[in-house]
Amino acid sequence: MRSLKLYLPMQLSMVKYKSHSTKIRGLIIDYLLSIFVSASSFVLYWMVDRCIRVKESAMKKFYDKLMQTRHYLHQHPELSGQEFETTAFLKAYLEDLEIRILESDLKTGLVAEVGSGKPVIALRADIDALPILERTGLPYASQNSGVMHACGHDFHQTSLLGAAELLKSMEGDLRGTVRLIFQPAEETSQGASQVLATGLLDDVSAIIGFHNMPQLKAGQLALKAGAMMAGVEKFKVEVEGVSSHAARPDLGVDTVLTLTSMIQNLQALVARIVSPFEAAVLSVTHIEAGATWNVLPQSGFFEGTIRSFNPTLQQRLKEDFIRIVENTAENFGAQVRISWDHTPPVTYNDPELAELLYEHSRNLAEVLAASPSSAGEDFAFYQEKLPGVFAFIGSNGAENAPDLHHDSMVIDDEAFKVSVPYYVESALFLLQHYRQKA
Repeated sequence: MRSLKLYLPMQLSMVKYKSHSTKIRGLIIDYLLSIFVSASSFVLYWMVDRCIRVKESAMKKFYDKLMQTRHYLHQHPELSGQEFETTAFLKAYLEDLEIRILESDLKTGLVAEVGSGKPVIALRADIDALPILERTGLPYASQNSGVMHACGHDFHQTSLLGAAELLKSMEGDLRGTVRLIFQPAEETSQGASQVLATGLLDDVSAIIGFHNMPQLKAGQLALKAGAMMAGVEKFKVEVEGVSSHAARPDLGVDTVLTLTSMIQNLQALVARIVSPFEAAVLSVTHIEAGATWNVLPQSGFFEGTIRSFNPTLQQRLKEDFIRIVENTAENFGAQVRISWDHTPPVTYNDPELAELLYEHSRNLAEVLAASPSSAGEDFAFYQEKLPGVFAFIGSNGAENAPDLHHDSMVIDDEAFKVSVPYYVESALFLLQHYRQKA
């Protein structure tokens, strides 16, 4: 009994000890689990953070490469129709990415593609420069004296190179084709027609383009349905009078007076024919007559441009222009000849696609409702043949930033962070859009 009495307390104490030990073991396990969870969370955080850092590092390298590429192209500008070295550079760049370059009759510029099959979406960038002496003072300023990328086409083509590289990296998942148009001769309004003549856009469902805008900040994108840029008419009026001594104007037909009267009368076109709810402009920009101070010249001419956002209005302005000029010449007894250059029609965004891309682009940038530009753009020739959308992408935004075609125009390279995604996302979105419509 005594041994039993001694044994029972020992057993009871052992039970208490085991129970206490179980609690301690549970606490230890909970503690170890908490350490494991914390460690796992730390590892997960570290992995996510590292992925983000790797991605950011890769994107920085990508955009740095684009910046260096643009600076090189900016240093080596070429005029419209003379973009031979630019074309060679683009070809080598795309071949290095193993992107297919399509055969064509283009003397400058090129067309390439990524992906295969239908639908086909085209992305377009222009590549030519302007006959302007650069005065930016940039370390990468033009090395081709008297020629400058003053319209930002170096930025446009580099953006398309960046988009091409990203699209190539996802080529297996495209489910369609993205055609890449590096277009020559936009400044002379000849390049788009040359590209269309190759037939390489015959199977394209839609085309996307943009122009940089120094008045908008990098990070902004402007877009709207309908008219984005003006239709352009370039005119030249040549007048033939009868020469005479300045002391005897009665013996001649005064060419100078005829020319200036025509110019004066033409100002009524916009002032009295165009509705106050529409926009149009007529500008005479060049006039020549005579060679000396005491002779009324035999002949002279003036030239300029008519621009509007309404094709019907544009045609009426042209018809009334001819009537005013011919009547004025008849009043003075002079002969007149009027010539017109085939220049771009209205850049008119397809309403459905523009609305879709306006909403879709909100994920990429601060999207604004675009104010139409009275400048012309030969992207409009593509839009005559197929649905197209043309946007404005902010490229500076500084107060009093020099405008396009200015000898001090400068582009902020941060604008690549909108231009490249805009190309890529628009292509992917429209591929899906046209697959669903098929």
